[in-house]
Amino acid sequence: MNTQLKELNAITRRDFLKASGLSAGGLIIGVSLPMGVLGAADSADFEPSAFIHIAKNGDTTLFCGRCEMGQGISTALPAAVADELEADWTRVTVLQGDADKKYGPQDTGGSQSINKMLEPMRKAGAAGREMLVAAAAKAWSLPVADCYAKSHVVYNRKDGRKLPFGDLVELAGELPVPGEPVLKTRDQFRYIGQPLQRHDQDEMVVGKRIFGADKKVPGVKYAAIKHIPVLGGSVKPLDKSKAMAIAGVVDVVVIPRFENPYGTVGGVAVVADNTWTAQKALDALGVEFEAGENGSFNTTEYKQQLLRNVEAPAKVEFEKGSLDQAFKDAAKRHSATFETGFLSHSPIEPMAGLVWVQDDSCEIWASTQDPQGIQRTIGAYLERKPEDITVHVMAAGGAFGRKFKCDYIVEAAACSKAVGAPVQLTWSREEDTRTGYYHPCSAHRVEASLDADGNLTGWLHRAAFPTISSTFNPASVQPSADDLNAVSKHLYGVENMRVESGMARAHTRIGWLRSVYHIFYGFVINVFTDELAHEAGVDMAQFLRKMYDNNKDPEQQEQIKRSRGVLDKVVEMSGYGKNMPAGHGIGLAVHHSFASYAAMAAHVEVKGNDIKVHRVDCAIDCGLVLNPDIATAQMEGAVTMGLGFVLHPGISFANGAVVNSNYHDYPIPSVGEAPTKINVGFVGQQYRSTGIGEPGVPTTAPAVVNAIFAATGKRLRSMPIKLA
Repeated sequence: MNTQLKELNAITRRDFLKASGLSAGGLIIGVSLPMGVLGAADSADFEPSAFIHIAKNGDTTLFCGRCEMGQGISTALPAAVADELEADWTRVTVLQGDADKKYGPQDTGGSQSINKMLEPMRKAGAAGREMLVAAAAKAWSLPVADCYAKSHVVYNRKDGRKLPFGDLVELAGELPVPGEPVLKTRDQFRYIGQPLQRHDQDEMVVGKRIFGADKKVPGVKYAAIKHIPVLGGSVKPLDKSKAMAIAGVVDVVVIPRFENPYGTVGGVAVVADNTWTAQKALDALGVEFEAGENGSFNTTEYKQQLLRNVEAPAKVEFEKGSLDQAFKDAAKRHSATFETGFLSHSPIEPMAGLVWVQDDSCEIWASTQDPQGIQRTIGAYLERKPEDITVHVMAAGGAFGRKFKCDYIVEAAACSKAVGAPVQLTWSREEDTRTGYYHPCSAHRVEASLDADGNLTGWLHRAAFPTISSTFNPASVQPSADDLNAVSKHLYGVENMRVESGMARAHTRIGWLRSVYHIFYGFVINVFTDELAHEAGVDMAQFLRKMYDNNKDPEQQEQIKRSRGVLDKVVEMSGYGKNMPAGHGIGLAVHHSFASYAAMAAHVEVKGNDIKVHRVDCAIDCGLVLNPDIATAQMEGAVTMGLGFVLHPGISFANGAVVNSNYHDYPIPSVGEAPTKINVGFVGQQYRSTGIGEPGVPTTAPAVVNAIFAATGKRLRSMPIKLA
């Protein structure tokens, strides 16, 4: 047993109650939770616990260790716990857990929250139920089998006597926590699988939900910041006098570059009595920067270089069969070159956090996807132990991967340390757009061979894009084999394949964005597959089914079955293959990512250069759906976000800096641009629950582009699209 686990097991119920601020005497239930899910540096050898608290009056508090950012996780997971516990949902209060190892891995992303946490959290609820039932059996001197729990009450099967949960907590607290509690069967679920109202819905409607940008504490000061616009640049000598002369300005703080992977790019912040004064003083400073080595970075030239890099043979990262022979024997060969652009997260709530650095403490309130990452990062910055950094996790007004990074919190900490007061830092929209972490642009050269019967016999895929690993290691200048496995592990079962990696040095910060590399892999693979289907003289659905039939890999048969399931469902939903009016078309796309399977059919109308997406049908297999309303909303959001990626301009760089500045030149889809109707269908619910937050994004763009071809006969191979 490692030291951290020993320390956790040494925590008594009374100690936990004190640390949690809960009244003594309640029932605390701890369960063993899985190790880290996203490769956090120091979590791989550690197994923390999660807790349930039932007070003496029966009121039940469930803690959610994952960040709520609109995806509904703070309802879905606690509702599953409540279901197994047999709690009355109206008696349940859900609290957001602060950064703490006792809640297990808290990094919220990769569509892993339900995938990794559902079973252990169900066990937590089931353990509580069994303890309460055992306590009632003891009180009545009955066998446990003669008692059962339902809706916050334990009943006596013999005579109908009952005891509410609150009356049982002291006795239950004396019992051992069951190691392997019996979980409910699906026919016994009360909340799982039902459209349960979000626990915070009322707060959201009346504006009482507290986000990172909302938090206030006594004596708080406010900071505005201007970052070095070019990666690796520096601040020119600065005259602070004009800013300091403005009434209400507390200080001007030069933010250093902090080289932790989630550190700062550097810049200048003004701390003042209010945000408006801070921003006006920042403007008065007239801050100037040296661009540095990336000052000549230009998006147009960079994309042209990436395209050249994929036109020539590159580093082989994966190979099977004999591609050269397949190409030689082909009845038909087809090739295409694709490009995709830089993308920004652009959450409605930009980067925001409140930090109070004191001599003996550091307290943080932040919208964050990685609270324990903040502890490590701020601990390194302040040269303190991570556990000495208190992080209160606030609701996030959008995140999409951006709030995994801790740079905005380091900046707020630097300001607080400089002025000796709590400081709330909120990035402007312009700073959020111009100095974030970006989804990479990419270039792809794809070539395939078909035999005389239209079967796919060979696939060459050469890709070049600046990788996320460059954020951690600047020497990473091209995609790795892992970065390319969405191609090498694809379900087409091509016997002859070669996957190559082209050079692509990063000149800006690259980070995770919702569905990550699957954004461009889903686009390239599905658009190219539609082209191959056309070459083979069949429609996309027929071609996909043939490839699935031809894949005999025994390890992929379940994946193929599930992919085919969403394909068949979306064809049924959309009427794919039916005759369409002139200028209208339906396009298909199917993609497997984050252990889930998604298919999409987009009905598009094209008039000249105007595109209207009338309807999108989605089929998703993410296993058991915990809450169909929340899951539907996730898919609707994925469609809308994916639509923005394909229809709107991407992020552009000139002279090393981002050209875009706000929603007017990096727009998100408006109500008028959104599909008139989005239909969502669920299949595969017999399987265990997997991710749903990200798998819907990769299919949107290719479904739209394939629909444009069906409507116009015009092939588009770039994202965002270029109709003219």
